[in-house]
Amino acid sequence: MIKIDGTNLNIKKFIQVARFNEPVKLCDKAVQQVKKASDYIAEVVKKDKPVYGINTGFGKLSDTTVDRKDLSKLQENLLKSHACGVGNPLKEEIVRGMILLRVNALIKGNSGIRLQVLEKLIEFLNKGVTPVVFEKGSLGASGDLAPLSHMSLPLINLGECFYKGERFPTEELLDTLDIKPIKQLLAKEGLSLINGTQCMTSIGAFALHDAFDLLEDIHVVSSLTFEALQGITDIFYDRVHQVRGQHGQIKVAKIMRDILTDSHLTTKQGEKRVQDAYSLRCLPQVHGATLDTLEFVKDKVEIEMNAATDNPLIFTEDDKVISAGNFHGQPLALAFDYLKIAMSELANISERRLERMVNPNLSNGLPPFLVDQPGINSGFMIVQYSAASVVSENKVLAHPSSVDSIPSSANQEDHVSMGTTSARHALMIVENVRKVIAMELFTACQAIDFRGKTNLSKRTKKAYNKVREYIPFIDHDEVMYKHIHLIEDLVASKEFKEHFLKEESNA
Repeated sequence: MIKIDGTNLNIKKFIQVARFNEPVKLCDKAVQQVKKASDYIAEVVKKDKPVYGINTGFGKLSDTTVDRKDLSKLQENLLKSHACGVGNPLKEEIVRGMILLRVNALIKGNSGIRLQVLEKLIEFLNKGVTPVVFEKGSLGASGDLAPLSHMSLPLINLGECFYKGERFPTEELLDTLDIKPIKQLLAKEGLSLINGTQCMTSIGAFALHDAFDLLEDIHVVSSLTFEALQGITDIFYDRVHQVRGQHGQIKVAKIMRDILTDSHLTTKQGEKRVQDAYSLRCLPQVHGATLDTLEFVKDKVEIEMNAATDNPLIFTEDDKVISAGNFHGQPLALAFDYLKIAMSELANISERRLERMVNPNLSNGLPPFLVDQPGINSGFMIVQYSAASVVSENKVLAHPSSVDSIPSSANQEDHVSMGTTSARHALMIVENVRKVIAMELFTACQAIDFRGKTNLSKRTKKAYNKVREYIPFIDHDEVMYKHIHLIEDLVASKEFKEHFLKEESNA
């Protein structure tokens, strides 16, 4: 059971709930905060003074006052009219993440939503009822309005939901499960549900978590390549990296030293050649820079996970309701663009190492395209093509979304972040990076069979053996895509990591 209080979420807890279905509970302090703020909103309504989001229209219509008797209809209409998402439905785990994050923001006591609305969201989360939310339609300012509207529709028995992998109209599903919808939303509650950055934060959090996983994978994958190409290990010498002082670089160099410490396939400076190409020689610098980027993005994401991003914000202790701009996704848009670039570079250098293994002019003695009879066999020639294609696609996706903006709501909302687009593209890039790393691993294991697998380091041998449980040496041309897809699944699995990460973390 994960207890949330508006301040204690992090990436680990987020993944436990959103991906692995850990149940959620509000802490007692949060319950009191929510009640205090909702009571305050009820008092504001009684005064009939125009306050944005409580008894006015929205966006450009903020100067239009709404009669007290129509406030519930105003909130219901807000969800209906703003549910304008398009494209494919987001993965269920992403929507679960959105619910968790939105509840965590609202329990801070700066929104004024009732406890029963939040408890209904938690009931959906704990019972596996996941609203259908479409991937496109957010500008990333005024919050993720369209996605969060789709997330919120089932609260009032509208929209659609997934349950146990099937898609249902909400009304039908809730009736079947005997879940009671909210009878009506009160003042500001619709706006409180949709005015925030939880869609981009959820997507980006998954991208970040999986990026950290891939960085762990690439340590052992690039070590296998290093052995296949008889790389010069002097480049990992500790003082080389200490005199520069970049933290990620220092850490990656140590990890690589530890992995390759007992390898008999690597070489020393001047033994076979004086230096290697940059894709080997600058590995700590490139991988380390990506690690530093991920740590930076992690800081921004975990701050946002515990942030009040509503508008207006309620400060009961000061007797103030302030309309401001915490819904603006710029801090995340910039961070996710940075993540996109950093992960694209991880794939770029991976593909270059792959090319060196299949190219007889660069492979230090390996056969052309890693096959015994080149000519009649093409071997791993097109594996590199596929990797190059994915890397090229990443370069398009890595174009920063945050440099774009387009005005909306009759120019009242005249600068937006495009942070949700940035997050979506970051996740797409991370998935592409996994494909490229898998192809490098596939190729490295083939190359190792020509070098001599008995000379591998203890840790790379474990990874090599795990691959060979599923994929054999390719001695003549065969259909390759099945192997590539299988090794990608293996890279994504815990099973692969278990063979080397525990030992690495203790190093």
